[in-house]
Amino acid sequence: MDATTLKATKYFVRQYSDQAFQCFESRRKKIMKLFESKSCPDDPWKDEEIEVFLHEIAMMDSNNFIGSCGVGEREARFASQIVARRHYYMGHGIGRSGDITEIQPKAAGSSLIGQLSNCMILDLLKSIGLPSLKKCIIVPLATGMSILLCLRTLHSSRPEAKYVIWPRLDQKSCFKCILASGLVPRIVKNVDTGKGLVGCVEDIEKEIESLGPESIVCILSTVSSFAPKVPDDVVNVAQLCKKYNVPHIVNNAYGIQSPSYLELIEKASKSRVDLFVSSTDKNFMVPVGGSIICGFEAKIVDEVGKMYPGRGSANPSMDMFITLLNIGKKGYLELLDERKKMFIYLKNELEEVSQEFGGEVLETPGNQLSLAFVFSQFGSLHHKFFTEIGSMLFSKFVMGARIVAPGDSKTIGGYAFKNWGSHTDESFIGYLTASATVGVKKEDIDSFVKQFKTVLLKVSKHINQKFVCEVFKTK
Repeated sequence: MDATTLKATKYFVRQYSDQAFQCFESRRKKIMKLFESKSCPDDPWKDEEIEVFLHEIAMMDSNNFIGSCGVGEREARFASQIVARRHYYMGHGIGRSGDITEIQPKAAGSSLIGQLSNCMILDLLKSIGLPSLKKCIIVPLATGMSILLCLRTLHSSRPEAKYVIWPRLDQKSCFKCILASGLVPRIVKNVDTGKGLVGCVEDIEKEIESLGPESIVCILSTVSSFAPKVPDDVVNVAQLCKKYNVPHIVNNAYGIQSPSYLELIEKASKSRVDLFVSSTDKNFMVPVGGSIICGFEAKIVDEVGKMYPGRGSANPSMDMFITLLNIGKKGYLELLDERKKMFIYLKNELEEVSQEFGGEVLETPGNQLSLAFVFSQFGSLHHKFFTEIGSMLFSKFVMGARIVAPGDSKTIGGYAFKNWGSHTDESFIGYLTASATVGVKKEDIDSFVKQFKTVLLKVSKHINQKFVCEVFKTK
């Protein structure tokens, strides 16, 4: 019992001051356990425990020192108290000019949160499917920019190389990050395995042999994607990378919430996976702006940290720190179990829709997050017909469902993609994708299905060529 506590007993009944001391001691032990274990706690912390802890940590930053008189260009001053409170009075950010993971001398508190967050997410990932993982860093960049950072890091050790072999994935940022890094994409087609679309491993090997391994910066494969694309064959891709000594990056944007995806990456790492990148917001329900860069060797992750120029925002690390404390490891596992149940529920509901209105739910067993509902009952109509279905759903506040219409091509950075959104040049019937991702609730799915049925009923009543011509002005 310290001097302050002893003084307190003079003014209060001893039994009450003892209870208060026990409360303080219990919280102190919880904090010390976190410092010592550097792991995600099994059980959640209470909101008030987290907030008291954050305020204590904030006192370690120089802008909160009593008598502090900063005369530099960056002193974490706050013009708005709303902003100050929002950030718990921590404004220095994380990292230094030479390394985003370095301790910032003016910001011991912010740096501590950054370091603890990295340790906590590493511990969580190791426990849910990636036991061989060696290091993770949370960076204040969304997934596309984080992949760019990884590409630049790999290129710095292979300066003569310029190509990135990329199995096609129709999501803009996944392709633009290659262009923005100053490298040259070599697009590999997807093939239909009967269970979904996957990057052609044979074509990847042909590209390696044609270009020469020394001219290739890396192969950028994908695990999480919209149906009908399923995870690339990352295990066989990793074996090619090992065979030809070519680096391998895996885009795992929202794949953390599927343990089977993590097991694929773990298995691939036995051959070669240099880095993989996952989103913080998609996997942990925090605001957009951060991602997790992971590696099976600490050295390559350290190199990524050194490639990041300057300090960075502490917000993504702070959000992850609070969230992991708030839900605990058990809470996150419960969210994953619930998500899996909701995926099955969504599939069953869409199959009932197909029985009532026609259409079909594609069988893509490799995709554990996204489903595709094909409008086979409407045949090969003009793409404007299908995009109108999307507009009708959006007007009914259905968010996240995507309509993929045939004939909708796109050019990105001079590269033309036929049938954009479908991941393939092959002709297809329009379809809708819907996902059951972490945090989705039964009422969300019920509301979506109700609105989807309303739209299909309206469309089905008018499905004839005259309707299509008049409403969508096609000929």
